[in-house]
Amino acid sequence: MSALRPGLVPADDAAARSFAGIMAILAFLAALAAAAAVSLSATAADWGAALAQEVTLQVLPRTGRDLEQDVARAAALARATSGVASATVLSRRETDSLLEPWFGQGLDIGDLPAPRLVVVRLGAARSADLTGLREKLVTELPFARLDDHSGWIASLVGSARVLVWGAFALVVLVMGAALLATTFATRGALAANRRTVEVLHWVGADDRFIARAFAFRFARLGLAGSAVGGLAAACVAAAIIPAIRATDAGLRDGGSLTGVSLVGWTGLASIAVVVVALALASGLASHSSVSRLLRDSRRT
Repeated sequence: MSALRPGLVPADDAAARSFAGIMAILAFLAALAAAAAVSLSATAADWGAALAQEVTLQVLPRTGRDLEQDVARAAALARATSGVASATVLSRRETDSLLEPWFGQGLDIGDLPAPRLVVVRLGAARSADLTGLREKLVTELPFARLDDHSGWIASLVGSARVLVWGAFALVVLVMGAALLATTFATRGALAANRRTVEVLHWVGADDRFIARAFAFRFARLGLAGSAVGGLAAACVAAAIIPAIRATDAGLRDGGSLTGVSLVGWTGLASIAVVVVALALASGLASHSSVSRLLRDSRRT
């Protein structure tokens, strides 16, 4: 490649620095979008798996019945079901604390006909006989309901898919913008070095040699700019997690949908892929543009 370096394409000028700056900005946006897409997809999958490991029994109070006995019976039925690892009865205080975000802390909700909850954790194989449990509840406790969180899981997966596809669409748009920027920058560089290209033709250089020279130069510029943008994206993603944790004390390890851990091995890998892809796209776009322009110039 050393034969391609001399003054065919200026090594360092205002146009080159501007192109590298544009690539840095595009790489920053694409890297953040890619890291968010990959991490959000993984986080949603973890949340879906966690929700699938638990079901909830809701025991409604009924006049003339002992609610505590009904709750204990519901927990016993759950524990007797095959595939159930445990069944934990939430106390009245724990149940009331779940309602406080909706009703506020100043309201006395002790007299409300709130259901009592039994958290049922399924076994690792997730082969619990939930159908049989529902049949037992219908027979013995018809006012108890079994919630398998299927609605939450479907909503979670659907929302995650929309966000992931939106992020990938942004990456595609950024890649398109990078190709356009490379094409225009290549046209400008070729026009600025028209006489040099003519001299190279006179001494026997073919179009492929000239196109490789431009491709090599713009690939290097694209890699330099993309590396800066990718590093900035990684730093910003790393700074997001402490900020989110500071505003949401319920997050642990950035592992919720509102606090996606962008900086992990998969997040860093996606940023690296974006950086390399933008550099390769710059080289290929430059090579294609120069080849097409030189070919058209011969026809005119």
